[in-house]
Formats: sequence, C-alpha cells, structure tokens
Amino acid sequence: MLRTVRAVVRLRRPQMGRTGRRLRGAANVADLRRMARRRLPGGVFDYIDGGAEDESALARNVEAYRRVTFRPRVLRDIGTVEVSTTLLGRPVAFPLVLAPTGFTRIADPEGELAVVRAAGRAGIPFTLSTMGTRSIEECAAVAGPDARLWFQVYTWRDRSLVQGLVERAAAAGFEALCVTVDAPVLGRRERDVRRGFTLPPEIGPGTLLDGLRHPSWTWRFLRSEPIRFASAQGAAGGDGSTAVDLAEYMASQFDPGLSWRDLEWFRSIWDGPLVLKGIQSVADARLAAEAGVAAIAVSNHGGRQLDGAPASFDLLPEIVEAVGDRVEVICDGGVRRGSDIVKALAVGADAVMAGRLYLYALGAVGEPGVDHVLNLMRSGMERTMALVGAATVGDLGPELVDLGG
Repeated sequence: MLRTVRAVVRLRRPQMGRTGRRLRGAANVADLRRMARRRLPGGVFDYIDGGAEDESALARNVEAYRRVTFRPRVLRDIGTVEVSTTLLGRPVAFPLVLAPTGFTRIADPEGELAVVRAAGRAGIPFTLSTMGTRSIEECAAVAGPDARLWFQVYTWRDRSLVQGLVERAAAAGFEALCVTVDAPVLGRRERDVRRGFTLPPEIGPGTLLDGLRHPSWTWRFLRSEPIRFASAQGAAGGDGSTAVDLAEYMASQFDPGLSWRDLEWFRSIWDGPLVLKGIQSVADARLAAEAGVAAIAVSNHGGRQLDGAPASFDLLPEIVEAVGDRVEVICDGGVRRGSDIVKALAVGADAVMAGRLYLYALGAVGEPGVDHVLNLMRSGMERTMALVGAATVGDLGPELVDLGG
C-alpha cells in the first residue's frame, strides 16, 4: 500500500521562501497561467497565451482532451506505477517533450537555459527553437550529461544559414532535428496586432504605463542583455536584437517553397533522427511514414497558425492507424494535465509535446515554476494511471477511454 501511495503522490519537503509559498498555491497549469498574467505586461502575456484570429483552434486543442472520459478498471494490482518509456529509441522519464518556443526570454531573463535545466532534472527532452533567445551552444553548456536536446528548424531562404545551424546542433550533441512544416506564412495573431506588439518588446510611450504596472518584469528586462534570436546571427533580416514585426520578418526570411523534396536535403546534412512537426492530416502522416522520418508531431502550432485547423488530439486515432509502427507519433497542443498525457497515449500516441505550460510557469516564477509544472505533469500522469488501472505505459489502450461524440 505504501508503495502505491509513493508512486501516485510525490511527497516533497515544503519549499521555503516567497517563491515556494507562491508555488504551493499553484495546483495546476491554470493557476500558473493566472500568476503569469499578473506578473507579465499585457503584450508579453498575450504573445504567449494567444492564438490565430478567433482562437478557435487554440480552444479546440484544449477542449478535445476535456471531452474524453475514462473507463477505469479496478483490482489490477497497481502496486507501483511506472511512467517511463522510450522515445526515438532512448529512455524517457515520462512521455512529455518540451516544445520549441520563440523569444522565451520575454517570460524570464534566463529563458531557454532555465527550461533546459528543468527538463534535464525531469528526464525529458527539450526542443530549442530556431527563434530561441539562447544559442545552441549556451543550451548545450548548461545541459547535464543525460539531457536530451532537440533542435527545431524553420527553413530560411538562405539555406547556408540553415545548414550552419544544423551543423552547430550536431556538434553540440543535439539528438534530433525537428523540422516545422506548418508555417509557410505566419498566422494572423490578432492580440499582437491590436497591441502593435513587436519582438523584442519595446519600452516606450505606448508601453510605459504597462511597464509601470509590472515593475519587476520591466526592471529585469531593462537590466538584462538584449534579447535576440541567439542562434540566427548572420541572417539577412537581422537577429531580432532590434524590434521586428514577426509576420514581416518571417515573410522576408523564411522559404514558403519548402516541400517533401527537401527532406532529402535535410538528410544530407543531418545524420540523426528527423521529426516533422505540423502534420495535420492522415494523408500527410502517410507521406511522412513513407519518407522514413523517425517521428511526426501532430500539431496545429498551438492554434497559432490556421484558426480552422483540427485539434491535434482528434486526429490521433486515424493517424496512428494509418502509420502503424513505421513512425513514432507525438501529439502537440492542448496538454494541460498529466491526465491528458494518459489520454493521448491511450489512443496510440508515443508522447505529447507542450510549450505554453512551461512558458506560463516560467513567466509566473521563473525556473522553479518550470520544475513545479513538470512535477505536476508527471504526478498527474502517475495518479491517473493508478486510477484507471494501468501500471505501465504499455497497459494504456483505447479500451480505457471514451472519446465521446
């Protein structure tokens, strides 16, 4: 009995100090989101929190998980609960991949470095974005010996720049290359349009009042080194160290002509596993499997690109059936609880990917918040598996869930 309790509830010593007291009141991701909203300027929070146009795709991602109910089994000898599994042929402490997010340092000055360290402690992969604000080498330097680093690429028109980034990632020991395929142009993010939001944020007459309302963030922002696309030095359009309109920047720098033919080029410059992020149809999932990629991330870019895109979770059953065991399947978008991970794995995903949940945590209290949210996700997964009667990830199957109408 004691082993079961330990497996389901991770007992920890009370955290000390102001940050610890704040985190003790953060019972879930929604609490961390509220804390981040209070701490961050409105434009910064909206950039993290918002989606495309009416934000219906963003809402569908979350709602898709809420519609699912469980069909628990009992008397299943849940003496211990084991959430570890494998991903891309290597062990993972639990099946969560931290998604690539651009301009992470607007949430906290440490930015990606804080997230890399937390992911290493949690035993899960972290994906550095091409638009990241800490460089490939900086992230590798703070990663522990067992850390798993993936590198996400957008395809610049200047392919020599892309090749240079990929070669740097390989030299720094990154494990996988994650190619984002759902952004030939940037989706219209209307919260950013209304605010005239730029990256990095500008502190001027239009934002001065908002800055005064959030003095701790503003003080840290002004004292920190300039925010830039840390890995993109040498890009023709600049490295983001001066304020840019993201839609205009992407339109001028990124190649909308990316096609299936380009996978061969990526293979010619990268020897490791290739992950395609942004698959949104069964047809494209089949093409990816036929192309021999290691994994696909079923993703609508967190609802930030096409507002009419389907919820990632809703696509899982058909895609898993279509690709079989030819390619690993990661479900990206809408994950807010450990129980969501269980639901995705029950219908056939190998792992989930999430970005907003750690940005909320980072924006709320910095690096300790990321540790906290990852602990919430793992303990929530352990608890849910015990309650549905699954002792291991291998015990999770479609018979344990009801997808509803």
